[in-house]
Amino acid sequence: MKLCAIFLALTAASAQAPPGKSVVGEVTSVDATAKQFNVKGDDGANYVVVFDGNTSYLRLPLGEKDLKKAEKIGLSDITAGDRLLARGSAAQEAKPAPAKTVIIMTKADVAKKQEHDRAEWQRRGIAGTVMLVNASTKEITINTHGRDAKSVVIDASGTTFRTYAPDSVRFADTKPSSFANVQPGDTIRALGDKNDDGTRFKAEELVSGSFQTIAAMVVSVDPASGEVKVTDLQTKKSVTVKTNQSSMLRRLDERTAAMLARRMRGDAGGPGGPGGAAASAAGSPGGGNPGAGGRGESGGPGSPGGPGGRGFGGGGGGGDLQQVLDRSPQLSLADLKKGDALIISSSKASDGSAITAMSLVAGVEPFLAAAPRTAGQVNLGSWNIEMNMPEQ
Repeated sequence: MKLCAIFLALTAASAQAPPGKSVVGEVTSVDATAKQFNVKGDDGANYVVVFDGNTSYLRLPLGEKDLKKAEKIGLSDITAGDRLLARGSAAQEAKPAPAKTVIIMTKADVAKKQEHDRAEWQRRGIAGTVMLVNASTKEITINTHGRDAKSVVIDASGTTFRTYAPDSVRFADTKPSSFANVQPGDTIRALGDKNDDGTRFKAEELVSGSFQTIAAMVVSVDPASGEVKVTDLQTKKSVTVKTNQSSMLRRLDERTAAMLARRMRGDAGGPGGPGGAAASAAGSPGGGNPGAGGRGESGGPGSPGGPGGRGFGGGGGGGDLQQVLDRSPQLSLADLKKGDALIISSSKASDGSAITAMSLVAGVEPFLAAAPRTAGQVNLGSWNIEMNMPEQ
């Protein structure tokens, strides 16, 4: 389900129906002749929702959450892109689900609510890394992201919790969660209000995730399956990296890679440690630094983690790494070869043997060469995963 309140209303309505008796998702097409809707469900399945002369149609106005205030409409008022809740007989993927009631939110209303939510998260949002969780007081202490990082105590009592999916940092893919699932080291983004000095924050909504960023070297590539086998340069272990349509695949050109390397040396207060390229064919040790970077507490429209963002936070050297990557050429897995260096961001895997890339970037050898080293390991602290604000 979606995080935004406009979708929670339909989710709540769905919960009111008997199990297996409703479909919630986006209308992909309307076939009046066949008397059916094709719907992309929020669970990822494709549904066919059948209607007849006894089906009633309602529209929930923008900003309303109470289904009692839904307005009667006609079949002709429903179009592709509308959000839909169909209540009726048991629904199964790709099988007809006769509907007694169809409730929709129009595509236009959804777009308006999306824009409103983005503005709210920009104005009243906060992002950081969890340092302490106090179950007795329902408080979470974080270090905020950005140049002006500071400690903030979040009052999470009465908060709605969500968690990121294992293969996505999109708000649209988050799942219901709870206070108990938030752990030190997690990255969180919360919506709410802070006190006058900014040291405390009362959260209304909170989404969390556990992410990692690793340096790796390509061992083999299977473009057909979208998988890359790599060696994690920190652990020296083999990792299978899966990619999907949501993965950001980029290759830095030489000029951009050199620019990021200079920025890294500036961030580190001097040149990178000895040893040359961490992920060069020579195989110097490298590794990732789990966590989440970013700049600013709220993540504005152009900043990492802002609306439409894809998952990187810039370091303290200035500029916006996300924008740099957005402008970089798309990467085809078929162009990768054995020995290429990569920086990969993903959710933390339980065993580390397989991950789904949220972002995979090649052409990073100069950046890795400039990265500071601790105990012989490359520190990727200025190239860390970030989370998106509501996008749908």
